This record gives sequence, C-alpha cells and structure tokens, in this order.
Amino acid sequence: MRFLMPIALIFLFMGCGKSDSPKSPEQASLVFPEKNSECTTGQSLSETTSRVEFRWQASDHTDSYELRVTNLNTGTTQTAFVETPSASVTIAKGVPYSWVVVSKNSGSPNTAVSEQWFFYNAGSQTNYAPFPAEIVEPQMAANVFKDINNEVTLSWIGADVDNDIANYEVYFSTETPPETLIASPTAGEMDVKVNVASNGIYYWRVVTRDEVGNNSDSGIFDFKVF
Repeated sequence: MRFLMPIALIFLFMGCGKSDSPKSPEQASLVFPEKNSECTTGQSLSETTSRVEFRWQASDHTDSYELRVTNLNTGTTQTAFVETPSASVTIAKGVPYSWVVVSKNSGSPNTAVSEQWFFYNAGSQTNYAPFPAEIVEPQMAANVFKDINNEVTLSWIGADVDNDIANYEVYFSTETPPETLIASPTAGEMDVKVNVASNGIYYWRVVTRDEVGNNSDSGIFDFKVF
C-alpha cells in the first residue's frame, strides 16, 4: 500500500496547478462597407445622414468587439461595443470614413485590431476626392536601414472611388511638417527613393490629387535611419 501515497500526491499537485491562460483574441476580417468603395446601401435618415450596418467575420477567442468609425474630414471617431460581428452606426452622407474592429476577450488583457478600411458614405455628389494614401513603408516611427546608395524607398497605395487619380505629391524633410516637395509621380507610380543619413529622423507625407482637382492628405509619418 506504500506505493499509493506518492501517486496520490502527484494527482493532488496536478489538481492544484494553474489552468491554462485564456487565449488572446484574433484579428477580425472586415466585410462591409467594402474597402475603398462607395457605400450606397445605408438607410437614409435625413438629407445629411444615413444608418449603415458594419459587418465583419467573427474572430476566434473573442467575446466582444469595439467598432471604431472615423470621419476623415473632421477626425471624429464614433464607437460601438457589441458581442456580435455587426453594428449599425449613423454617419454623414457624402463623407469619407475609415473603420477598424478591435477584438476583445474578457479573460485576456490582449486585444487584436483589424485592418483599416476606407469608404465613402454615398451622398448627392457625383465625384469624390481620393482616399488618403495608405502608407506601406516606412511605417510610423519605424527604424530602417539605408541601402548601399544611402537611400530609403518610400511607398504607399492610392485609391479612388472614381478611379481618376492624376498624380501624387510627396513631401519629405528632416523637419515637421514636411513642406519640401521632392516628387510628383503619376497615378501608376507609388514609390520614390530618398537620400538619407545615418541616425537621421525624417518626416514625410503624400498628397493624392484627382483629375478634377480634389485631393487628400496621408498625414505625417516619421522614421529613423540607422
């Protein structure tokens, strides 16, 4: 009977051990409004507003979501907290928006943020300004290495509901805001090389212009060179 005691102690210690930590929530996949689109299916509430249903795919290890919808003209963000993968929000007509979804798990301190998508909420106008250029690299506050020619490549993605982007204006400087225009590539060109120095901090932004004179600004990004 003596051999039963160690076995019993093993099971006792196993029972007192800590349970597995809750898994972190995973990133949600956005569905609607579609990326870089004009949303025409909202419920019209007045001449200036409509109610739009935002939808995304449910993410694993998630028990709630935070929807963030940002008016790109004013910078104002509306939020909705839901437990299902959809939420309806009242927004202005004829205005560009961005939206993201934050996945949460009540048992975990971690969250996961979806991609950011842009769209226009349909209004009365027949031509829309381009969406702000989506910066690819260097990302905000990135640490980068220059190449053998002492250059770094700036790259971005442009989009326009009307598909009439005329050109981009790239501003680049060691000071902020960057006001030195260094390149004006056409619609099909979305990268440019710049000369840099080691240990320098640089600021840049991209203005997108369409064929009828509308424009949008990416906002200012910075990076440090090693």
